[in-house]
Amino acid sequence: MATPRDNSTLTEMLPPFVVGIIILAAWEAACRFFAIPAYLFPAPSAIGQSLIADGPSLMRALWSTLKVALIALGLATLIGSIVAFLFVQNRLIERSFFPYAVIMQVTPIVAVAPLIIILVKNTQVALIICATIIAVFPIISNTTIGLRSLDSGHKNLFAINNASRLQSLIYLRIPSALPFFFAGLRVASGLSLIGAVVAEFVAGTGGRSAGLAYEILQAGFQLEIPRMFAALFLITMTGILMFSVMVVLSKVALGPWHDSEHEQEA
Repeated sequence: MATPRDNSTLTEMLPPFVVGIIILAAWEAACRFFAIPAYLFPAPSAIGQSLIADGPSLMRALWSTLKVALIALGLATLIGSIVAFLFVQNRLIERSFFPYAVIMQVTPIVAVAPLIIILVKNTQVALIICATIIAVFPIISNTTIGLRSLDSGHKNLFAINNASRLQSLIYLRIPSALPFFFAGLRVASGLSLIGAVVAEFVAGTGGRSAGLAYEILQAGFQLEIPRMFAALFLITMTGILMFSVMVVLSKVALGPWHDSEHEQEA
């Protein structure tokens, strides 16, 4: 017997699924009707055939890219959280260093990546550094805002009860910051993958450790456009999966007690 939660999930997933099917059908029909060559713009069927035929090599490349993205996301989460905690301890620290975090965010990674790759001899480490630089800012910004967004009533309650700085941090600031932190984590998950792919484009590394960016470049050079679209499809699906995992983590952490998740479920 279907529960209300199951029906709600089905209602949320069905519309985008139907729209996706319609778009794919229209795409396939247009490619067949206008006889568009696969080397110009492949039909979904050609992309699917490439996914099957080149699956092993593409999945190996996907794993290489995903490892860089996941390590970068972990580092960005750790570094961003630590920096945010330092920022809320002292306004002077935040005013002194926050502009440099903004500079890292607005500087195009394609401009910085070649320098990092030259300075860091290990290519994998260089890729991780590039992806971390892109992913760290949402964690810093959102967590800092969350740690400062305290309910005045709760803050006064802790002050009346002479709560220590550590107690206020653990029992007041961190719970208040969690919704903001997970919002930043959702953004950072996608940015870490983007950073990994962009860094691979710049590095142009081949061999068994090559990522999906190298597969895309090779497919473009060899005019294997269905293979290139297949690699792009894998990147897109991986980004959606990473975002979905962050959403689930947010629901698990906040669902039992935070209003934002209760409102979504209502």
